[in-house]
Amino acid sequence: MSETGDLTRNQSLVLARLHHASGPMSAYDILDDLRVEGIKAPLQVYRALDKLLEKGLAHRLESMNAFVACAEPHCHRAGIVAFAICETCGQVDEFADEVVRERLNLWTSTEGFVPRLTTVEIRGTCARCAA
Repeated sequence: MSETGDLTRNQSLVLARLHHASGPMSAYDILDDLRVEGIKAPLQVYRALDKLLEKGLAHRLESMNAFVACAEPHCHRAGIVAFAICETCGQVDEFADEVVRERLNLWTSTEGFVPRLTTVEIRGTCARCAA
């Protein structure tokens, strides 16, 4: 069964909304968009988001308290995900970098730290806005 094959109706609706969003969405933005689908309470959205995060189908951008659909499924296998967030237009690019992953793995093993998830957020201006 695929990762999305065992989603509940609410999880599927929330994930579809994130996939079609033009940028990161707060839980309340999602709720507003999905009221017509029968999702009426913030708790319904938060429960769906929690499961999507757990399944690696969505990410929480900590600095924005917002959510995006996962664009790079391999990031979960590597245990690291990085985001470049444009402060001008709101574009979010998800990427993975082997050198960064290796350096972080070296540090954590040297320090005896056991990471659960590593998220890197880079805020600035995208190439289109900087031009």
